[in-house]
Amino acid sequence: MSDLILGAQGSVVLPALIFEAGDAAQKRFLDFFLVTIRNPNTRAAYGYATGAFFNWCQERRVTLSQVTPMVVSAYIEHHPGSPLTIKQHLAAIRCLFDHLATGGIVPFNPAAPVKGPRYKLTKGKTPVLDQDEAVAMLAACDASTLIGQRDRALFSVMLYSFARISAVLATRFEDYHRKSGRAWLRLHEKGGRFHEVPLHHAADRALSDYLEAAGVKEKKAWIFQSTDASTGLVTGRAMTRASALERVKTAAQSAGLGDKISNHSFRATGITLYRKAGGTLDKAQQIAGHANAETTRLYDRSGDEIAASEVERIELCI
Repeated sequence: MSDLILGAQGSVVLPALIFEAGDAAQKRFLDFFLVTIRNPNTRAAYGYATGAFFNWCQERRVTLSQVTPMVVSAYIEHHPGSPLTIKQHLAAIRCLFDHLATGGIVPFNPAAPVKGPRYKLTKGKTPVLDQDEAVAMLAACDASTLIGQRDRALFSVMLYSFARISAVLATRFEDYHRKSGRAWLRLHEKGGRFHEVPLHHAADRALSDYLEAAGVKEKKAWIFQSTDASTGLVTGRAMTRASALERVKTAAQSAGLGDKISNHSFRATGITLYRKAGGTLDKAQQIAGHANAETTRLYDRSGDEIAASEVERIELCI
């Protein structure tokens, strides 16, 4: 396990190289992870990546002051991960050392001039549902139970709004509102941003039915709550991503779709079905809240299918 890990309650454990570099290095390091990085998922990913690098350095008895571009380059050269993983790890190392350099801990950022492997992702790997499979996933939610109503509402919001699971689970009752006769949902995005989307009528109906059945009415109440195993009632606590994934897997098994479907599949499915229905890429980007169209394009699988008529275009007289 890496020296740099998230300990209990998200605490950060100092790697040996930082500890040995003295108080100033320790404080600057902690400032990077506990102040600069606010997103816990990013913090965990950067912690793992930089921790692996520091472990590698320690095994070779390289101190913090001895980390040079050549050292970073050698680490990247022998990294066993995929090109995407290597680029992500290099980005984490570069960001940390930039913070250390601007704080005067090291004279310069040794990772700045190091080039990662060439890698361009043109198609996402998230499993996408076709129209029939999406219907089957929603039908797998037992509407006679509160849990089933909640799951159907959750899946519907992600599917029709192209929304991230974390953004949906962070919503409260006050984020669900109406204007000009239509329901809107304010999603809590990364970096403290808010992204408002109009709800598809099917998602609005599923969400409204669930909230009424659950009795969720307080402004600050979480919309998607965990349920008590003994009573089947909502607990007042927000669902976690892990529990949401468990419900997705359960529904997928019931629908006969195996175990590859994930929380993210609804986002990719919604964008793909929207594009197949004639929706434009720029509008899909706007609904999804992506900063650029290339990100949206990764989720769009509308062009993956090759019609049989296309391969029959070639005519040879044999």
